[in-house]
Parts: sequence; structure tokens; C-alpha cells
Amino acid sequence: MITDPIADYLTRLRNAAIAGHKVVEIPASNMKKSITRILYDKGYILNYKFEDDDKQGIIKIALKYNPKTKVPAFKKLERISRPGLRKYANARDLPRVLNGLGIAIISTSNGLMTDKEARKLNVGGEILCYVY
Repeated sequence: MITDPIADYLTRLRNAAIAGHKVVEIPASNMKKSITRILYDKGYILNYKFEDDDKQGIIKIALKYNPKTKVPAFKKLERISRPGLRKYANARDLPRVLNGLGIAIISTSNGLMTDKEARKLNVGGEILCYVY
């Protein structure tokens, strides 16, 4: 049993990128699917596919690398809010990751979104992770 599925998701992505894998398979959930869509929209992963099996389903993620240097598109995936210590912020206090070069994924009452979208909609929420 996994106590923190989002941390497991980020760790699987991080480990696959360090190992140089092209594709990583992760057990699916609605939260993980939303995070995957955000990472794809912001250009941190190459592609993704949701597959159904008899259980909960699988997310297949194609990782994105620099073609010349073979460096992953993301430098760091950092979990912020943990089950033991939740981090919340209102719309004014949302963090700016690397002065706007990275993204913070926020869980709001309107669903998962980046920090920029949450500021635009003037909503706060739980700060799940930083990606840069």
C-alpha cells in the first residue's frame, strides 16, 4: 500500500528520467491523470496514454529529452504538500517557482491547475508540487 501516491508518481518519473527510459508506466488515478495532462500541456513530457486494465488502469508516459545532450525536459520534481504536513496558500500567497520559469501544481476547488492559472482565477489551494 502506498501512503503518498503523488510522491510515488513523481519518484517514478524522476527515476525513469535519471535511468534514461523512454516510457514509464504508473498506476492510474484521477489526480495522477490531471497532473499528467498539466505536465504535457506545459511541455515537460513528450506524450501520454491512459490504458484500462482489470484493476485501476495504467498511465504510460513518454519522457521528453533534449535531443543533443539527452537531458530530461524537467530538472526537478519536488513534492511540497505531504500527508504529514499539508501546505496551503491563498491566491495572493501562491509561490512563484524560479521567478515564473517553473510551475507549481495547485489543487483548488476548481480542480488541478498551475500557479499562474490559479492566480488568474484568484483561487488558492493545496500546493502539491514544483516542476522545473
